[in-house]
Parts: sequence; structure tokens; C-alpha cells
Amino acid sequence: MVRAARNETALTDTDLAWCHATVPAVSRTFAITIDVLDEPMSSRICIGYLICRIADTIEDAQHIPPAAKVDLLGRFDDVLDPDAPTDAQTFVDDVSTWAPDDPGPEWRLVAETPRVMRTFEDTTTATRTAMRGPMRELVQGLGLFVDRHASTEGLRIRTCSELEEYCHYAAGTVGELITNLTVLGADVDADELRDRGHAFGTLLQLVNIAKDVYDDFETENNVYLPSSWLAEAGVDQEAVCDSEHRSASATVVRRTVAHARTFADDAEAYLHNAPFQNDRGLAAWGIPFLLAIGTMRELTARPAAAVAPGAVKIDRTEVLAIIEAVTADPTPETVSELRAAVADGPLSP
Repeated sequence: MVRAARNETALTDTDLAWCHATVPAVSRTFAITIDVLDEPMSSRICIGYLICRIADTIEDAQHIPPAAKVDLLGRFDDVLDPDAPTDAQTFVDDVSTWAPDDPGPEWRLVAETPRVMRTFEDTTTATRTAMRGPMRELVQGLGLFVDRHASTEGLRIRTCSELEEYCHYAAGTVGELITNLTVLGADVDADELRDRGHAFGTLLQLVNIAKDVYDDFETENNVYLPSSWLAEAGVDQEAVCDSEHRSASATVVRRTVAHARTFADDAEAYLHNAPFQNDRGLAAWGIPFLLAIGTMRELTARPAAAVAPGAVKIDRTEVLAIIEAVTADPTPETVSELRAAVADGPLSP
């Protein structure tokens, strides 16, 4: 559902409607969050997410050589830089060489970069300032990692420290973007809140990394499980999804989940303390938090599923139960109670 933005300069209706309609095709989880949020936050997060997704699509494209990826990400960073001469259409012209013949929703999004950037430029100056820094850091960080791992033509994370660095660029920056928008006009300790927002984003990213090992390797030629952890388990990164190593790789999946769990308390504290404009903000961000808690439960119970074909995810019935429960009574106490319930077992309607 698209709502008319309030307290922003007039957004182009057709462009904004397109942005809202596109999100479900590229992320069902973010689409849920955006739909729960009220305006103007709903449209701000929608636009910011799509901009970040454009960069992710370039980084994930296995058919683009690393040097070309780095160049394209640099040009996209220029699009976000108000002092750089590169405009969105120039970026699209440059990237069109690499567009698939049969583009999916992610590449259709890339082709519509000018439309997304128009919606961004039509927000207020304060909104753009709050969003621009984290978005540019994400784009620059993805370029840094592609360049660092250019010799393998795919990311091969080496250590836990490098894994956390990657999560900072890929998701911690998104947590900072959310925080920057949330604290606009609020009297809070923004720096402390940004640290917790960073933990919130890192938790979600680590859970995605743990559950998507097979797809990341087979589809994007990326291995985010640290080679140091895999080596301790007797597995080479290039064999992470081989059937004969499935049990050993599963121990590293479980280790990654355990590491993700260390960010959960700060992520929950973020939800408790962020000055959301209303309770719907708590509900909106409580949903992905609780879905992550449930996914960690499933991964802990069956970690080998993450290195085999097929998705590791919680049942749709439980997803709907989580959404219903947190939106019905969006309070910090509810989030804490639901966290304990979801961690213990599937939540029922």
C-alpha cells in the first residue's frame, strides 16, 4: 500500500508508487516493515532500501568482473555525491552493458535508478543528509571488498574480524541510516543509539549469511563463512557445500549463529530505546528482529540445511503469528516476551 508522504516536499506520485511496488519483489521482509511504518518514515526507508539494493545487485552479479564492479560501484557513489558530476542516467548507461538479457526484479530496479534517485532528491534536506552518509559508506565498503577479493572473482571472507567488517558495510550502515532518520528532531544520545543500531543491522546480516551459505556460493560465488573457522573444521572454502563436508560445514554455520546471537541483546536494546515516531515503528523493526531470532533457532536445530539446496526459513504460519503478535501490542515488554517465546519454539497464531 502506498501512502501520501507527509512533512516532506512533494514526492512524484508515480515514482514513489513504483518504489513501493518494487520492494516486495526484491525483499519480502523489508516490504513487511515498510508497510507497517507510517509516513513519512515508510517512504524514507523504502527509498533508502532500494538505493542500497542497487549497490547490492552490482556486488552480487557473478557475471561482472571484479574490476568492472569496482568501477560501477564507484560511479554509483558519485551519483550519491551531490558534488560529483555523474548523474543517475549516466550510471544506468554505463551499467547497461552488464544487464542480463532476461532481467529479474533486481536488475529492473538498477535500470530505474533515475526514478529512485528522483524520489530521494524530492525528500527534505534533513532527510537526504541523514541518509546519504550511511548509503555512501555502504557503496564504498562493497567496492572495497570486491577489490580486496578480486583475485578470487568472488568474496572469500578470511577471519571473524573481516566478517564483522563486511557486516558493518553491508548492514551496520543500514542500521545507522535507520537511526539517523529515527533521531531527526529527537533529544537522545544519538551516538549510543547508532552503536545499538549497528548491532541491529549486524545481527540481521549474520543470520542471513548463516542461512544462505548454499545460495551465496552457488549463485553469487561468495563464501562469507570465515576460512579460518572452516579450516578448523577441516573444510576448504571451495568445498563448503560439498556433500562429504556437510556435517563439518554445519559446525561453522552453528558457530556463525552463535556469533550472531552475541548481537541480539544490543539489537533488542535498540528497539527498546529508539525514539520511534509511534508504536508502529517499534512493531515494524521488531518484526525482522523476531524473524532473525526464529531463524537462528531453526539454524541451530538443523545447520546442515544451510549448506544444501533448499531454503532455511521459519514457517509462514509462524511469520504471520509474529507479525500479528507484535503489531497487536507493540511495546518493549511484548518484544522481550516474543523473543523468549520464538527462541524456545515456533510461535503459534
